[in-house]
Amino acid sequence: MSLIVAARFTTFPAAEEAAQKLFNAGFVEEDVTLFFVNPRGQHARFPIGGDVHTDAGAKGAPKGAGLGVTVGAVAGAIIGVGIFAAFSAPLLVSVIAAGVGAYIGSLAGAMWRTRKDGDAGNGAVFHQEARDSGVLVAVHVSPDNQLEAARVLREAGGVSIERATGRWQQGRWADFDPLKQPVPLNEYSEKRA
Repeated sequence: MSLIVAARFTTFPAAEEAAQKLFNAGFVEEDVTLFFVNPRGQHARFPIGGDVHTDAGAKGAPKGAGLGVTVGAVAGAIIGVGIFAAFSAPLLVSVIAAGVGAYIGSLAGAMWRTRKDGDAGNGAVFHQEARDSGVLVAVHVSPDNQLEAARVLREAGGVSIERATGRWQQGRWADFDPLKQPVPLNEYSEKRA
C-alpha cells in the first residue's frame, strides 16, 4: 500500500497550478495526479445510477404506505357512503371514493414514514457524503515528505487535506473510493503526537 496525501480544489486551473507548485517543490510527475470527484449520488456504483443500493430514508415507506392505504380506504369509504346517502349517488361513486382515498392515503402514509426530521420514529440514517465534490489533487508521498506535500497543497489553496493509504499505479490513485470516509491529515498528525 502507498501513502497518499490529497486536497480538494474548486476548479481544474487551480488544481493544475497546485500540481505545478508540487513539481517546483521536487515532487515528480508520476507521483501527482488530479481528477474530478462527482457530486453526491453521481458515482454510478449501480447500472441504473446512484451510489447505494437503497435509500436509508425509504426504509419505512412500505409500512407507511400500507397504513396509509388502510386509513385512506376507510376514510374514502366513509366519504363515499356520506356522498351516497346525501346525494343518492350511485354505488360506483362510493367505490371510486374509497379507491381514491386508499391511493391518497398510501402516498401520505409513505411520505409520513420517510420524512427526515418527523416524529415517525423510523430512525432512518440518511446517506452522508464522505467528501465534497471538486477536483482532487493526490500525491504519492513517503512518511518523510507527506507534511511537505500537505503544506504545498494548503498554500496553493487546497482544502480538506487528507491522508490515505491505497494502490498507486501508473501515476494515479488506482483504488480511490469516493464514498470512503477520508482521514484529515491534521487528525492523523494529532494521533501521532
